[in-house]
Amino acid sequence: MRGVKLLAACLYLAAAATVVVQAEDPYFHHVWNVTYGTVSPLGVPQQVILINGQFPGPNINSTSNNNIIINVFNNLDEPFLLTWNGIQHRKNCWQDGTPGTMCPIMPGTNYTYHFQPKDQIGSYFYYPSTALHRSAGGFGGLRVNSRLLIPVPYADPEDDYTVLIGDWYTKSHTQLKKFLDGGRTLGRPDGILINGKAGKGDGSDAPLFTLKPGKTYRVRICNVGLKTSLNFRIQNHKMKLVEMEGSHVLQNDYDSLDVHVGQCYGTIVTANQEPKDYYMVASSRFLKSVITTTGLLRYEGGKGPASSQLPAGPVGWAWSLNQFRSFRWNLTASAARPNPQGSYHYGKINISRTIVLKNTQGKVDGKLRYALNGVSHIDPETPLKLAEYFGIADKVFKYDSITDNPTPEQIKTIKIEPNVLNITHRTFIEVVFENHEKSVQSWHLDGYSFFAVAVEPGTWTPEKRKNYNLLDAVSRHTVQVYPKCWAAILLTFDNCGMWNIRSENTERRYLGQQLYASVLSPEKSLRDEYNMPETSLQCGLVKGTPKPNPYAGA
Repeated sequence: MRGVKLLAACLYLAAAATVVVQAEDPYFHHVWNVTYGTVSPLGVPQQVILINGQFPGPNINSTSNNNIIINVFNNLDEPFLLTWNGIQHRKNCWQDGTPGTMCPIMPGTNYTYHFQPKDQIGSYFYYPSTALHRSAGGFGGLRVNSRLLIPVPYADPEDDYTVLIGDWYTKSHTQLKKFLDGGRTLGRPDGILINGKAGKGDGSDAPLFTLKPGKTYRVRICNVGLKTSLNFRIQNHKMKLVEMEGSHVLQNDYDSLDVHVGQCYGTIVTANQEPKDYYMVASSRFLKSVITTTGLLRYEGGKGPASSQLPAGPVGWAWSLNQFRSFRWNLTASAARPNPQGSYHYGKINISRTIVLKNTQGKVDGKLRYALNGVSHIDPETPLKLAEYFGIADKVFKYDSITDNPTPEQIKTIKIEPNVLNITHRTFIEVVFENHEKSVQSWHLDGYSFFAVAVEPGTWTPEKRKNYNLLDAVSRHTVQVYPKCWAAILLTFDNCGMWNIRSENTERRYLGQQLYASVLSPEKSLRDEYNMPETSLQCGLVKGTPKPNPYAGA
């Protein structure tokens, strides 16, 4: 009998050990060598940033909760960082890859990122957050698939393709940086790329993707450019929108999609046309003259070139605003969801603070700067998060140097300094982006998804809340604001860390149109935030300084 009990105990322990092993989320290791190289995306040889010799960089194909380990070797001649656009880094802003949270990877050195797309699914991308490196490449797709136990609201596609579209300049990133440092703008882009290429459109292009007749495909479209909103369409094919920046949406068919800088859409495309070649088309929006490029789709076994008659793109921003209003969150789909204060009914949660961010531009010492509420952000030598963690924040920046809703007089002049909001943990906050300028803006928040409840013409007032979508606004991380318009977002700041709120227009971000939201753990507990990793780089005032005592357990 004793032997039977012993055997049963051993079997129980073995089973328990198996459960522990199975419960560990998988690890996926990557080694990336970041170098310069020469390519000719617009027919002109130019210096670009390569990752493992690739332009664009390699696609990351992950699954929700996987551990992604990326050892980045910086072989450039300048400090370098990568940020993971849309990945929330729950409790872990240490891996966010922005100058406000991390020391840069110095030339000739390496740093290993370790992050999990915790409870996330969807279409994302990564790009360099330092200097003007994004203008030279270093970007790539990052897809997060749903775990097998969580069904998605569409049949498994035949294949999964990532389409990176963006404006492009033939001048080097150092030349473009000199323009901005000297008070000039970047000006009009020289062209548009699809996956690092500009199609000739004469039938000689190699196909970017090959489709099997009758099959359906997942096509993820991300705007990785510097400043230009783009429209994407495929000859003779509808795109069924199924996902947007991590959220499943109601599945409508679209002939074309406006994709603003920093945004990603997940679509389903069915190869249901005559088997031959077809063009994917990306064209600029809201520029005086339209810039267009193409990429080739080929049906397997198809015969015949693509038609030279490209589908026309839309005109005007009212069309784009109406398309935004057609996007709705799929409330019945099984997938990772934001969970503000234990409820999906975000429209019933009381707003505890309203922050109105007004973008302006002006001259400081004769040079162009962009600002939010009168402050043009500059990154200090000591990253904001490190200054805060090491207890020397007062030596590096001050909190809330801007008011929550400034008067016209308060934003008339521009100050250059670090711009940091102090946000109380777990408060439900309304953020309004006001755009009084003539160009389309695109705003992104790291560390979170938010409910984009409204984009409307005019100036925001509290009475405009009656126009909010308080039921099924899409939970996303980037929202566009049309000229002379405003956009409102709602979210619970429940993810502790130092998080970047930035213009995705690269020249505006570089020249100050960004800020950081500091969300501190009131109890300094591991329940709320991870400790600074032992491998984290230290620079500025904390270089060589012993790390503070770690946070206690949850």
